[in-house]
Amino acid sequence: MQLLAIGDFILNALNEFVSYTGFANATWGHLIMILVGIFFIFLAIKYEFEPMLLIPIGFGILIGNIPFKDAGFQIGLYEEGSVLNILYQGVRRGWYPPLIFLGIGAMTDFSALISNPKLILIGAAAQFGIFGAYIIAVLSGFAPDQAGAIGIIGGADGPTAIFLSSKLAPNLMGAIAVAAYSYMALVPVIQPPFMRLLTTKKERLIRMRPPRVVSKQEKIIFPIVGLLLTTFIVPSGLPLLGMLFFGNLLKESGVTRRLADTAKGPMIDVVTILLGLTVGASTQATEFLTFNSIKVFCIGALSFVIATCAGVLFVKFMNLFLKEGHKLNPLIGNAGVSAVPDSARISQVEGLKYDETNYLLMHAMGPNVAGVIGSAVAAGILLGFLG
Repeated sequence: MQLLAIGDFILNALNEFVSYTGFANATWGHLIMILVGIFFIFLAIKYEFEPMLLIPIGFGILIGNIPFKDAGFQIGLYEEGSVLNILYQGVRRGWYPPLIFLGIGAMTDFSALISNPKLILIGAAAQFGIFGAYIIAVLSGFAPDQAGAIGIIGGADGPTAIFLSSKLAPNLMGAIAVAAYSYMALVPVIQPPFMRLLTTKKERLIRMRPPRVVSKQEKIIFPIVGLLLTTFIVPSGLPLLGMLFFGNLLKESGVTRRLADTAKGPMIDVVTILLGLTVGASTQATEFLTFNSIKVFCIGALSFVIATCAGVLFVKFMNLFLKEGHKLNPLIGNAGVSAVPDSARISQVEGLKYDETNYLLMHAMGPNVAGVIGSAVAAGILLGFLG
């Protein structure tokens, strides 16, 4: 009898153990999301599509979709008090994006924009993708605040998308963040076909005048004037714009090199790791696999296409008013989105296909950094109206 009791105890213990394993709690949703995570990691390693983003996000998706029995162990991202939940507060409460913007400011050279200020109009035109997507999202049945958070995907700026969705649509944050970063990584795939479709061979061969040399004094004045001008117009964009211009002043002042190096190096690396990992982990199948998530991805892709096309078409429109020798190559129009510096590199690559001596990278960096400012301003506008 004692042996039977021991056997029953061992059997019950084994059954209890099995009930806590991932094998016993897995659903098709978990398996689908695990495959998505592996696919992100594959894209990052095989094709080097934004590996700094896709590897943390992809691995985070794996972490977030390990099935477990909810027994109060506080291990899941959505369980109050768990380690992952604590780290996720930086996403949920919008702490990480301003720190990312600080690092972006410290590594960004605004010389191309300062030397040719009209390029900021291209960055502004590309933000049409944000407002176009907002209208589409509203027509698709989303509430205005949710539509605003979805529309910001068109700016191709992951931190901005996270910041705005944390304020306007926390329930859609996972889908919005993953969509924004996914399309940022797929810039080399999405943009070139539309750039070629909307331009002629003659336009692609346009050679732009070399940008003038920008003085150190101009570089120092720019972040101060930029901060005052943009935040006086859109105060709600202060968390992002303030940190962006502060980081740039650290870089350009010449007397805070250590702070600038920290902001653009160790600090932005740490925040990127935490942000990517927790955003990925937020895609827990039970929370993420919904019809609304699918709609977010579809509208996000459309907004990215609209932004790219708007930038290219606006350059063509500007050329109608510019004299010969002053015209802009429309291939830099795609760089109006905020994917720095990837979209500018695409302008360069596409230009070299038609003229191996026509270097567009420095010209494309103007609208590219303008797009960073533009997406933050657009986020401030949406937050001001919808928050």
